[in-house]
Amino acid sequence: MPSSEECLKNILEQVSLTDEISYRKMMGEYLIYFRGKVIGGIYDNRLLVKITKTSALMLPETAMQQPYGGAKEMLLVDSSKDKTFLYKLFKSIYSELPAAKSKRQTDKKKNNLP
Repeated sequence: MPSSEECLKNILEQVSLTDEISYRKMMGEYLIYFRGKVIGGIYDNRLLVKITKTSALMLPETAMQQPYGGAKEMLLVDSSKDKTFLYKLFKSIYSELPAAKSKRQTDKKKNNLP
């Protein structure tokens, strides 16, 4: 079941402390970006974030769930978390993820260019 725009709107409201959040609709779900890096998404009206060392520490009692069949597990974020907590969570996940590859680097790999 695809996620609703109402769910997206509610979650974006919860993270409204910053304008560093963006999203992209993909196959009925929403990828969530923080400063240009994918940190999670909205899947079946659930906010799921990537598992990093800090996100696991910040959400110790949280269930791990798959966004869809065959995908890596992610952490389910309770939508009642306050804005400050969510900002800190997103910021910590961002800091632990590798730098995003530029489109040019990706194109070079596809074409086997140096």
